Amino acid sequence: MIRTLVVDDDFRVAHIHAAGVAKVDGFSCIGQAHTAATARLAIDQHHPDLLILDIYLPDEDGLSLLRSLAGAGTAPDTIFITAARDVDSVRAAMGLGAIYYLVKPFGFAQFRQQLDAYRGWREQLITEAGEQTDQATIDSLFSTLRRPVPSAEQTRLPPTMAKILRTVGESPEAIGASTTARALGMSRPTAQRYLSELQRKGLLELELSYGSTGRPVHRYRLSNPR
Repeated sequence: MIRTLVVDDDFRVAHIHAAGVAKVDGFSCIGQAHTAATARLAIDQHHPDLLILDIYLPDEDGLSLLRSLAGAGTAPDTIFITAARDVDSVRAAMGLGAIYYLVKPFGFAQFRQQLDAYRGWREQLITEAGEQTDQATIDSLFSTLRRPVPSAEQTRLPPTMAKILRTVGESPEAIGASTTARALGMSRPTAQRYLSELQRKGLLELELSYGSTGRPVHRYRLSNPR
């Protein structure tokens, strides 16, 4: 498991990110921190593999935190998740070796895809560890971290189907036809028909849960992009 620490000053946002991490195969969230100081303590204590880091923290910005960790040789791999859109912040994050930089707000699908890409990159590094490499392998390692998130245009879906796929992807939890219908202002049967078709296409996975009536509730999530 890839042990992940979430650092965000907003308790609610940190909880959402932590829940998202826990839903991705191969990852576990080992804790949440809301200041740079508590992040340092958690890193010293738990030694996470991955840091989900915001730039805007109350006591020290995330870039400064990562810079000091790197200087001490204790920096985990880091994905920035932040509202900071200025080029200077992006450049600084890249210079500090950040794995990726996600600008808020974003969909869960994009978050999950980047975590999957990171996991694949780590697995490839482990496989290649200690071996001499060539340019093709190096190119593959760098490109693995930058898998594009499929857009509606790329998947060539009709507009309504694309909206439904996007709605499911932006939810941190599997959702059903009723929730989808309310979000898009359509009837439940229409939403169910599109959800079933997206499952048939392999773009969604069906999860069944059973309530007190014993009848299964159909919920959907994006298919694992692997």
